Amino acid sequence: MAEQTIKFDISGMSCVNCAMTIERRLKDLQGIKSARINFSSATGIVTYDADLTNKPQITRYVKEIGYTAKERVRLDQTSQASIQMGWLILSILAAVAMMALMYAPMPASVHNSMPYIMMVIATATVLGPGMDFFISAYKSIKNLFANMDVLVSMGVLSAYIYSAFAVFGSFGTSGHAFFETAVMLIAFIRIGKYLEERVKGRTSHALQKLVKLQADKARLLTPEGKESEVNATSLKVGDMVIVRAGEIIPVDGEVLEGASSVDESMVTGESMPVVKQKGDSVVGATINKTGFLKVKTTKVGEETVLSQIITMVEDAQMDKAPIQRFADQVSNIFVPIVVGLSIVTFICWYFLFSNAAGQQPFVWALKMAIAVVVIACPCAMGLATPTAIMVGSGVGLDRAILIKRASALEEIARLNVMVFDKTGTITEGRFAVTDVITADMVAESELITLAAAGCAFSNHPLSQSVVDEARERNLTWDMIRDFHEKTGSGIICHYRGKELLIGNEGLLTSHGITINALKGKSKELEAHGKSLIFVAYDGAGMGVLGLMDRIKPNARDVMAQLKQMGIRTVMLTGDSEQVAKAVASEAGIGEYRAKVLPGEKMEVIKDFQGKGLKVGMVGDGINDAPALAQADVGIAIGAGTDVAKETGDVILIRNDMADVVRAIQLGKRTLSKVRQNLFWAFFYNVIGIPIAAGIMYPFFGITLKPEYAGLAMAFSSVSVVTNSLLLKRIAFHKH
Repeated sequence: MAEQTIKFDISGMSCVNCAMTIERRLKDLQGIKSARINFSSATGIVTYDADLTNKPQITRYVKEIGYTAKERVRLDQTSQASIQMGWLILSILAAVAMMALMYAPMPASVHNSMPYIMMVIATATVLGPGMDFFISAYKSIKNLFANMDVLVSMGVLSAYIYSAFAVFGSFGTSGHAFFETAVMLIAFIRIGKYLEERVKGRTSHALQKLVKLQADKARLLTPEGKESEVNATSLKVGDMVIVRAGEIIPVDGEVLEGASSVDESMVTGESMPVVKQKGDSVVGATINKTGFLKVKTTKVGEETVLSQIITMVEDAQMDKAPIQRFADQVSNIFVPIVVGLSIVTFICWYFLFSNAAGQQPFVWALKMAIAVVVIACPCAMGLATPTAIMVGSGVGLDRAILIKRASALEEIARLNVMVFDKTGTITEGRFAVTDVITADMVAESELITLAAAGCAFSNHPLSQSVVDEARERNLTWDMIRDFHEKTGSGIICHYRGKELLIGNEGLLTSHGITINALKGKSKELEAHGKSLIFVAYDGAGMGVLGLMDRIKPNARDVMAQLKQMGIRTVMLTGDSEQVAKAVASEAGIGEYRAKVLPGEKMEVIKDFQGKGLKVGMVGDGINDAPALAQADVGIAIGAGTDVAKETGDVILIRNDMADVVRAIQLGKRTLSKVRQNLFWAFFYNVIGIPIAAGIMYPFFGITLKPEYAGLAMAFSSVSVVTNSLLLKRIAFHKH
């Protein structure tokens, strides 16, 4: 099976039910594995079996459903907002003209022909700014699915058709036309559509900002050694490009010549520029700050880090959180219920309460029924979750927290247990000299100089740490001779003509060197999980160095904050019991498991999940891949430029443990916004529908005109999106 994925922009959707219709119908097509349609971003992702169907067939099928699908081009919302603005202006002009005819003093000749003038204005409005609603309603009904525009169209057409018959006397002298209802209804809904389009554009602001970072041009170095300015998109792997100070690096590549400091904040979130020289890798869309660089292109197009980040953000915004699926199901059954309530409203007012109303029974009942249909739009419910998810993922992106799955934002807010890998996650991932124990009459500097002299020729991580310590102390040493590294024991060499031994205790004893004076202190270091390096020179024990992989500076604070959030912390490591105990104690972690193999980490997480707990896993995303995949939320930390290859659902681009807490805070705030949005969407309908149905009229004389019901409906959607945008003000804080 050749499984492929297509991403496309979809035009013609008017509300979330349109997206559900396309999704449902696409899944019926042979060869379609999955379909996700996002109304908020007007995009779709379809995974299909290329042996059974293809892109042209899928786009053709979308067209048959009644919508247009085109290959994804990542355009912003401004063009769509401009179209909405045009229709809005026309509909407002029509509404103003209608009001002038109704309330401004008119000559008798105009007054007599006013119903016909109003009908012309209403007809133009219905066939112009209102036509979108009817086309969308037709598509919806054709697909046996009722969307918001079915309700709007029912309201507009009811008012327009009744008024047209009334103008021509079909209801006798009592016939009362109310064309203004149809015109104002369209105008008010157009206001809502325009505002919604504007704020929807702002929800994807972070993504648009990323897209705009990409360089348009590049300086290609030809085989003849000449520079040629070309479109960055035309570059191929292996091409040489020149990047001068102040220019955007156009490709992912390797530095062949030159040295410069590069602003990589786009990828890492770190404001401090990074020095790049020959052999270093650079990322496209980062900024060359100071010097000249000659770069060989290694990745282009969709393979670049930036493209993969953009793709992941888009995928996350397409993903549906569990709470959204619930809202979608409610929206699905909501429209038929509203139509039923509208019919009941009409019957009640026409047959039971028409005298109490003191109005023409049919007109009164029809207006009430139209108001019910119009106010009950399910759009606010449909927008409640995706807009909050889009804003939340954008906020994360601005803070170097990359959300790969929208549902992860919801799930991270519900975690009970957070499991941490040790090396590179809680610890720095590199050893440092923490203790220097010397024999009698031996200075610390002498011991470290001897150790560094021998370790300088070794690639072992512990040896490199010893050399780093010596350099930090500004120590110098002479060249050694006869270097020999014995695997599992240490280093044997000659320094200034005398034998120098650097390694474990066994190496020294095998050479007949006793270390009784150091034994007590060395055992104490070992008990604290330190790695030991013994040094002997000219047949005498000189001392011992204790090394440890240091925990990250803020690890203890992070664990304390997680504990305050009610989240249980667990550390998994392949290291010894002593090391695990020491690190867990220093970091303030509640429990740990030592000597755990990478494959066994996944089983530990399964055990927690089997007890009904929601588990997050924080790791480096490479050897922890099975555990990250098994966890309810996998969090890859310190991913750097390999960000797009990690297994996690959430990627913390900076190597900062505090981002674990920030990601949880972001998830909790996003979920809170979703709940607020859904509450207000439901509450609005629970309050609005009875008022529109006239339930308060017999007691307080309060009614709701259909056009004002339309205005209220439009602003309910806008208020939901605006509430989601408040997430941008999130301030991460310590608990």
